[in-house]
Amino acid sequence: HPFVPVNCAALPETLVESELFGHERGAFTGAVARKSGRFEQAHRGTIFLDEVGDLPADAQAKLLRVLQDGVVQRIGGTGGTRVDARIIAATNQDLAAAVVAGRFRADLFYRLSVFPILLPPLRDRLDDIPLLARHFVAQYGRRLGRRITRIEDRVWERLRSHDWPGNVRELQNVLERAIILATDGVLRCDAIRLDPVAHLALSSPQSAAPTRSSEASDAG
Repeated sequence: HPFVPVNCAALPETLVESELFGHERGAFTGAVARKSGRFEQAHRGTIFLDEVGDLPADAQAKLLRVLQDGVVQRIGGTGGTRVDARIIAATNQDLAAAVVAGRFRADLFYRLSVFPILLPPLRDRLDDIPLLARHFVAQYGRRLGRRITRIEDRVWERLRSHDWPGNVRELQNVLERAIILATDGVLRCDAIRLDPVAHLALSSPQSAAPTRSSEASDAG
């Protein structure tokens, strides 16, 4: 079944509704043909709304209708199209605080919170580092054409001693750089370079906040 990822933060505000819900021909300047939105593309599958907290207010209202009724109305259309898709929404924002501040609809927040999953920051789950690190070493080794046959024991100590303000993405980048430097098949501790400048830039309260994701089933 289809899996349709949507980065809500990357959608231009003027095109959010068209991207999510589609449009009819002639609905606006440049709409030269009918276009199905991401929800229709995800019919009988899953749509992943990443950074859902960045949706503008108008799009939040229409998203709530889709969640409630399972019906999508294209821009410029007169009828609705029924969709049946699992909705997974994720954000690094504190949506409860955004509701209080008036930036996020309370009814949409509660509708998305059917099955909330709190993902703690990497520094609070250090036992996950070896599993994640081995996965990334194998992944980037294949991509870069580098076969890593051994990882120095000191690497694990160094990785566990860092507080990872950039979370898993920072770990990915650190290991990719280390693999580039591992010319003899050995991943050495000296290749694990933790950037203090990036550490300072990422040590803001927002970047250190846990990622919250929520899943709402039976949209259709």
